[in-house]
Amino acid sequence: MTLQRLLGIELPIIQAPMAGVQGSALAVAVSNAGALGSLPCAMLGPDAMRMELAAIKAGTDRPFNVNFFCHQPPTPSAEREAAWRAALAPYFREYEIDPDSIPAGPGRVPFGAEAADMLDEFRPAVVSFHFGLPSAQLLARAQAAGSKILASATTVEEARWLEAQGVDAIIAQGLEAGGHRGIFLSEDLTSQVGTFALLPQIVRAVKLPVIAAGGIADAKGVAAAMALGAAGVQIGTAYLLCPEATTSVVHRAALKSEAVRHTALTNLFTGRPARGIVNRIIRELGPISPAAPAFPLATAAIAPLRARAEGRGSGDFSPLWSGQNATGCKEIPAAELTRELAAGA
Repeated sequence: MTLQRLLGIELPIIQAPMAGVQGSALAVAVSNAGALGSLPCAMLGPDAMRMELAAIKAGTDRPFNVNFFCHQPPTPSAEREAAWRAALAPYFREYEIDPDSIPAGPGRVPFGAEAADMLDEFRPAVVSFHFGLPSAQLLARAQAAGSKILASATTVEEARWLEAQGVDAIIAQGLEAGGHRGIFLSEDLTSQVGTFALLPQIVRAVKLPVIAAGGIADAKGVAAAMALGAAGVQIGTAYLLCPEATTSVVHRAALKSEAVRHTALTNLFTGRPARGIVNRIIRELGPISPAAPAFPLATAAIAPLRARAEGRGSGDFSPLWSGQNATGCKEIPAAELTRELAAGA
């Protein structure tokens, strides 16, 4: 079965869900262009999620994807939090921030019963998961709503595991991809490989449709992925400059600068490895720091630094998420970009 038939779409293109840089507007534009728009829900509370889903339903009658994280909430460690704040102390002094005024908090909630209730209400055509899958009971609820299930695999082992759990298609996330790694069976970053090395291995290992993600930025990249057996592609970074994205001013400036050529996997912003443009804090503290609390607890202490710096027009403390290939970023409507990308399919 083709990806288009499985998901009810015209074009084998999925707009990657990108929490913090998009909402319903981008998803609607991509879905209306015949591809699969996606809404990231990892940072949305129930009220915001309902509002965004209602906006999508009002804006399109086409299929769309709703994306959730499936991490296990960590047990907070006072010792690790103190070490993290000590590492950030020089920056707090520089920006005149009182660290005692910074609350600790998660920032990202995994897929749970409340989100499953929302799926019952809105019944999206597709639900995708990152960092593995939710419990069997919660997964069954998503399936019962009639949604096709997608999930990210960063290794062959993860792809086989996802197939065994009954997903409908697998997203092969290569090392080039921007944002959070979907790695979940291991924490060993040496297991992570590039898209065009990973893709054919997963295609051989599973019977499900495989969607290529990571470093694909134009029609030629789409064609290359399809030639290697992909049923479709998932693209994120290329959409970051579209007017429908909510990408910040400092993030947009970084994407249009020479800095975008240098990205790194870093755990500084959330506690999990994610690819972003190298900036001051990555150069000075990372990219990977053992002091950073477990995901998503690292976010709380760095948030006021980000806000203060961005207020001065600086992205020194911002998660400037980007894949390794930002050459496809264009300041054009998302529908136009989608059609350009689909020419490669």
